Amino acid sequence: MKTQPILTINGVVRPLTAASGTVLLDVLRNDYGLMATRFGCGAESCGACIVLVDGKPVYACTQPADSLSGVSVTTLEGLATAGGLHPLQQAFIDEQAGQCGYCLSGILMSAKALLDLNPTPSRADIVAALDRHLCRCGAHVRIIRAVERAAAAMASKSKRS
Repeated sequence: MKTQPILTINGVVRPLTAASGTVLLDVLRNDYGLMATRFGCGAESCGACIVLVDGKPVYACTQPADSLSGVSVTTLEGLATAGGLHPLQQAFIDEQAGQCGYCLSGILMSAKALLDLNPTPSRADIVAALDRHLCRCGAHVRIIRAVERAAAAMASKSKRS
């Protein structure tokens, strides 16, 4: 008997009931109502759909959900806690690092993966981590500044702990 695939999404264990081959983006949005992850191009060219799978950025628009059984998926909805916004979310607000916001969930997830791997990234590290993202609003300078600000806030918080 075949076991039902299971995903942990934003810390909640969920059964995967979608048809085989259904992409993760459709499962997140249609089955679980997690709307922050966006469909942009469907071809891994814009980054709007990026989520974290076991902490690594993954294009949800092409990733078959049934290939991910047993992994942990984090979407933008999973960043905030009962204590408030994640420092990245707050920094993006403080820096006004977006205009239309369509691409921001993917950018925030890539930035989170970067900061988890490298808590004190250089500007070049940030640019490289966000290079796969297409943003047409012209907010790139503010986006980079927001990631720098979040890194500084997170470093300050860890020093106080």
